[in-house]
Amino acid sequence: MRWVVFDYGEVISRRTAALPGIAAMLDVEPEEFEAAYFAERKAYDWGCPDLAYWRAVGERVDRQVDAALSERLTSADVAGWMETDPGSVRLLEDLHQQGVTLALLSNAPSSFGRAAEQADWARLFKHLVFSGDLQLAKPDARIYRSLLETIDAEPADCLFFDDRQENVDAAREVGLAAELWPGPDAARALLRSRSILA
Repeated sequence: MRWVVFDYGEVISRRTAALPGIAAMLDVEPEEFEAAYFAERKAYDWGCPDLAYWRAVGERVDRQVDAALSERLTSADVAGWMETDPGSVRLLEDLHQQGVTLALLSNAPSSFGRAAEQADWARLFKHLVFSGDLQLAKPDARIYRSLLETIDAEPADCLFFDDRQENVDAAREVGLAAELWPGPDAARALLRSRSILA
């Protein structure tokens, strides 16, 4: 394997804990807000602008969202997803130190992508690919092909980790070796079994 490719959300990151606080910014009950938040998320991952996303969420919970509120909601949302899992980051650091080439393929809006590029862990990756920038998202086969073009690799050159089975299955259909994320300790063992990590 020439490349190990990671998803971000709930692989490198922990699940966001920011949603109750964002719900409070809209004066909406957390459960009602969370349903609206995830109902509109696919469009956001596919490149929907921040303001359009938050207005769509607002419509679902009967709240008006202007540009200023959208900026606040976006900032809180990005911050919530920036919390990383320490074990996952240690694994990335070990892979990097051993010369393994890393790429990221994440379903995430462009606003998150710009923040993530500044994170300390981003230096461990040769390429960071965010769905919002491509206006394509997993499990669409085209995003995996775009990744391969970006990193100049053949499918067989890549091992891909994702926390969603549909994304793993789609990657396999394109020809990548792909595994459902088992957590950092089990992933470390898997990488050792494939002689990718010492």
